[in-house]
Amino acid sequence: MESRRGPLKSAVPSNVVSPVRRCSRTACGRPAVATLTYVYADSTAVLGPLATYAEPHCYDLCSEHSERLTAPRGWEVVRLAVDTGPPRPSGDDLEALANAVREAARPQERASGGPSGPGTGGREGDPREVSRRGHLRVLRSPDS
Repeated sequence: MESRRGPLKSAVPSNVVSPVRRCSRTACGRPAVATLTYVYADSTAVLGPLATYAEPHCYDLCSEHSERLTAPRGWEVVRLAVDTGPPRPSGDDLEALANAVREAARPQERASGGPSGPGTGGREGDPREVSRRGHLRVLRSPDS
């Protein structure tokens, strides 16, 4: 953006925004390793691996807060296995990369409303996505 005085500079240092998702707990800046979701219909709190996408109504927690998690009286806490080690590329990552390369090789289909249909922008769903309800997604297990 240009102003009369030259390029507009931000007053906020660029290191404030981090690509790493942080713990949702107030005043905690540690990196998130797990995602907490409440299933109100079942009175259940589900704590699992860090979700692929930051979703509304889900809470990212650091390892300390995820270990100390308690639920309201009468609620059940379901703890799914959380891998706290460094993330490693998987077969899904390679497949997603290959699909992205294939999609990029077909730009004329996207513009003409090809196989994806008009209005979708050529964006296909996540191959791991089983179903969707509103903003929530159900994904296949990486083991299947």
